[in-house]
Amino acid sequence: MRFSKSLIILALSASLAACGDSDNNEVEVTDPVMPVMSYEFTVQVTNLTNAQPLSPIAAIAHSEGMLWQIGEPASAALELMAEGGDNSELLATDFAMASSSAESPLPPGEQVTLMLSTEQLDSLKISLATMLVNTNDAFTGLNAIDVSSLAVNESLSRTSFAYDAGTEANSEAQGTIPGPADSGEGYNEMRDDINRVAMHPGVVSQDDGLTNSVLTSQHKFDNPVARITITRTQ
Repeated sequence: MRFSKSLIILALSASLAACGDSDNNEVEVTDPVMPVMSYEFTVQVTNLTNAQPLSPIAAIAHSEGMLWQIGEPASAALELMAEGGDNSELLATDFAMASSSAESPLPPGEQVTLMLSTEQLDSLKISLATMLVNTNDAFTGLNAIDVSSLAVNESLSRTSFAYDAGTEANSEAQGTIPGPADSGEGYNEMRDDINRVAMHPGVVSQDDGLTNSVLTSQHKFDNPVARITITRTQ
């Protein structure tokens, strides 16, 4: 079969035009957007004391830093919480990757659950702190507990002891305790104690001879003062 030159030229022109259209309509391919992985934990706290409400509990997720160290001075944020129950500065600490706070104090025998969510699991730690409010500056909590190896639905449980912030003398005197036993002063920036964190020596009380104490034997506590269960939920 023979084709005329004019037909061949028309066919070539159509082919080139089609190629040109194909080049102009190329679809740009972009890399797929990977979803951000989220790691979630619940922190359940139970108050084991007889008559020591715990101030609103502060919990943070972090990979470095500590909320306190035994034998070292308390930070300003820890002092604020340990003397008056104000956890706002602990929650805003510069090494916190995520934070959560209870809405109200935790009465004796009760429990509360907080939630933390973060995008990092490597070297992940959880810390929490709360004041024993019928004291001058006693607090309890967990300090930098490693949760990076927890699998989904796996838990770890710890009990916590009472610590002394060392920022306010344990006078138990009227007007110095912010809890319901006294409704006195909370935070005071003056430090009149040993100025280092230590294990708390315990409440003395008026029943045991501290005549100016507003506390009674019911405000005494034995260690541990709280039970904490951390569960990875996602």
